[in-house]
Amino acid sequence: MNRLLLLLSISSMCFVVEAAPKAKTTADLAETIAPSLVKITQLGRDGTDGIGSGFVVSADGLIATNLHVIGEARRLQIEMSDGKTHVVTSVHATDAQHDLALLKIDAKGLKPLPLGDAKSVRQGENVVAMGAPEGLAFSIVQGVLSATREIDGNTMLQVAIPIEKGNSGGPLLDMQGRVLGILTLKHIKTDNLGFAMPVDDLKELIEKPNPVPMNRWLTIGVLNPKLWKLHLGSQWSQHAGVIHADLPGDGFGGRALCFSTQKVPDDTFEVAATVKLDDESGAAGLVFCSDGGDKHYGFYPSGGKLRLTRFDGPDVYSWTILADMPSDAYKPGDWNALRVRVEPEKITCFVNGKKVIETDDAGLRGGVAGLCKFRTTVADFCGFRIGTDLTEKPLEPELASKFRSEIESHLAQASTRDQTLDKLLENPTAGRRVLSEQRKRLEEEAAKLRELERELHRRAMTKEILAELEKPEPEINLLRCTLLLARHDNPEIDVASYLNAFKGLVADLKDDPEIKKGTMTAVKRLNRYLFEENGFHGSRGDYENRSNSYMNEVLDDREGLPISLSVLYVELASKLGIQGVFGVPLPGKFMVGYRDGPEGELQLIDVFERGKELTVEQAALQLSDTGDFPEGALVAAKKRDILLRMLRNLLGSAFDETRSIRDSLPYLDLVLAIDPKSAAERLTRAQMRQRLGEKAAARDDVSWLIDNFPEDGPPELMQQLDLWMQSLRE
Repeated sequence: MNRLLLLLSISSMCFVVEAAPKAKTTADLAETIAPSLVKITQLGRDGTDGIGSGFVVSADGLIATNLHVIGEARRLQIEMSDGKTHVVTSVHATDAQHDLALLKIDAKGLKPLPLGDAKSVRQGENVVAMGAPEGLAFSIVQGVLSATREIDGNTMLQVAIPIEKGNSGGPLLDMQGRVLGILTLKHIKTDNLGFAMPVDDLKELIEKPNPVPMNRWLTIGVLNPKLWKLHLGSQWSQHAGVIHADLPGDGFGGRALCFSTQKVPDDTFEVAATVKLDDESGAAGLVFCSDGGDKHYGFYPSGGKLRLTRFDGPDVYSWTILADMPSDAYKPGDWNALRVRVEPEKITCFVNGKKVIETDDAGLRGGVAGLCKFRTTVADFCGFRIGTDLTEKPLEPELASKFRSEIESHLAQASTRDQTLDKLLENPTAGRRVLSEQRKRLEEEAAKLRELERELHRRAMTKEILAELEKPEPEINLLRCTLLLARHDNPEIDVASYLNAFKGLVADLKDDPEIKKGTMTAVKRLNRYLFEENGFHGSRGDYENRSNSYMNEVLDDREGLPISLSVLYVELASKLGIQGVFGVPLPGKFMVGYRDGPEGELQLIDVFERGKELTVEQAALQLSDTGDFPEGALVAAKKRDILLRMLRNLLGSAFDETRSIRDSLPYLDLVLAIDPKSAAERLTRAQMRQRLGEKAAARDDVSWLIDNFPEDGPPELMQQLDLWMQSLRE
C-alpha cells in the first residue's frame, strides 16, 4: 500500500510539472493575443471624441476597459484587430473606484483572454502591455513588474513599461498570455513607468454586473432639454448641479452656446452664474439678449481679463469687443460670480460683486440668455439665474453689527503699508518676530472661524432635518432628508438639483402602463427600470465608503448600500403611487418589502443584489443563524428610524476610517438631535468629550445618563457613572 501511494504521489508530481504553462516569447504573444485586442472610440457629432484600448473577456461579446476610456453619455464603437467594427449595445458594468468598465457588443465566437492571478506575480517578473497608443495600430511592449503600490486607496501594479495615451484599458499580461491587470495611467515624472489595476477587481465586476443599455447610458449627465437648448455643439453635461462644458464648439473660435428656456423679464433684467475655467487663457461665461442663434452679447473672463462682446452673426466679421478690462476682483483658477444688468439704455457687468464694465451699447435687447464657451476651454458653471434684481442684499445693519461683534472685533488699519514697514525697519528682527506672532494668532483665529462656520452649517442642516421629521409620517420627504444628511457633511451639495434629478426618474415611469396594473406588476417594472435599464447596484469593493450612504452620490454613481438603495426604491414607488411597498429593517441587511393586496403574502426585494426577490423564509436562512427573524423585523420601518440607521452607518464608517474624534462628534450630535433618548450614543459622546478635554459638555451627558438610568439597570453601571461624574467635577 505504501509503495502504491508513493507511485501515485510521483505520478501526480509529474503531472503538475507537465501541465505548467510554458513561457512564450513576446513575438508569440503578439501573434496569439492580437485577435483579442480592441480599439474603443468615443463617437461625437462630428467624429472621434476619444480613443482607448480594451480586450475580449467572453466569447459572446464582453469587452474590458477603463471607465475613463468610455466617459459618460458617449456613443461607443469597438474595432477588432482585423478592422471589423461593432457598436456597443450596453455598458455591462462599471466601477468608478477602480476605473473599470465592461462593454457588450453583439458578437459571437470571439477569442477571450484568460484571466490570471495578480497576487501570484512576483516583483521583477517579465510582463507585456498591449493596446492602441495614440489611436495607432495594435502594439505590444515588454517590461517588468516593478512593485505593487497603494494609490488613492487602490492596490495597483507598477510596471516599467511606457504607457501612452490610448493604451488605457489594454491588458497587462504575463509571459503565458494571462491577464494580470488593466493599464490605467502613466507616471507623472517619466513616460517609462506605468500602472495597471489588478485583474482581481475585474473578475468581481464580471461576477456582479450592472448593465445599462446604450439608450440609457446616453442620457447620463445630459442637460434637461426642457431647461436648456444647445447651439453650436460642444459637450455639455451636468453633475451634482454643476454644468460642465468640454470640447470646442462649431462656431468661429470654437464658440458654443447653451440657452436657458427660462423667460427673460421685459425691459430691465439681470443674468448671473458662477464660472470656473480650467485654463485662464480660455473663455467662458454668460450669453444674453440672444436671438437663439448667432446674435447675442457675451460677458466672460478671457486671458485673465473680463470681456464684453457683441456678436452680430456667425463669423469673425460680426464680432465686436465692447470692453476688455482687468479686475483685481477676479480670482484666477477659482470660482467667480458673474452678473450682468441689462437696462434699455445701458449694460452693466459685475464680477464677484464689483462693477467692471458699463456700456451704453443698445444694439441687442430681449431674447434669451444662457452660458457660452470658446476655443478648447473646459469650464464649469453653477448657480445660473435670471431675474429683475440678483444683487446680494445687505444684511440689516443691526443684525450685521450684532453678528460681527459676536464673531470678532473690527481690525483697524491705522497706517499705510509703507508707513508700517518704515517703523518695522528700525529693528527688522524684532519686527519679523512680531509679525510672525501676529500671523500665527490670526491663523489660529481663522481656524476657529472656519470651525465655527462648519458648525453653523451642521446645525442649520440639523434644524432642516428635524423640521422635516416633525411632519406627519406620510408627508415626510425621506429623500430630501437623506440629501440633507449628505449636505451635513458637504455644504456644496445642491439639494434642489438632486430632487429634480429624482423627479426625472418619476417622470420616466409616470405614464408607464405596467405601473398602473397593480403592485406585483409595478414592482417588476420598477426592478427592470432601476437595475436592468439604469444600472443601480450594490457597492462591490468599497462597502464601508461613506459615499455609499450619501444619496447624491448614489444617484450619481448608481451604487450604494442596501439601505440607501432601498430609500430610493421606496420613495420612487411612493411617488408613482405603487401601493404596499415599504422598507424592511432586517437585522444585517435592509430590504424592500411589498404585498400584492392587503392580505397578500410579504415578499422581499434585495436591492443590493439588483432586485433579487426573496421569500421571508429565504431571507431568514440567509441572514439569521436561527432561521427566523426577531419580532418587529418585518414591519414597515419609520422614516425617522431609516434616517437614524443611515446615520449610524456613517458613524460606523467614521470609526472604521480612524478619523479623529472631533470629526466623528457631528454624527453623534445629529443622532442625539433626532433621538435624544439614545443612551448608547450619549455615553459614546460623553467619553469623546472627556478625551477632548470638554469636561462641562461631558458632564452634561453623564448627568443625563444618571437622570434617565432605568430602574432595572445594573447597579454597578450606575456606580461607575457616579464615579465618572465626580471625576468630571474635579
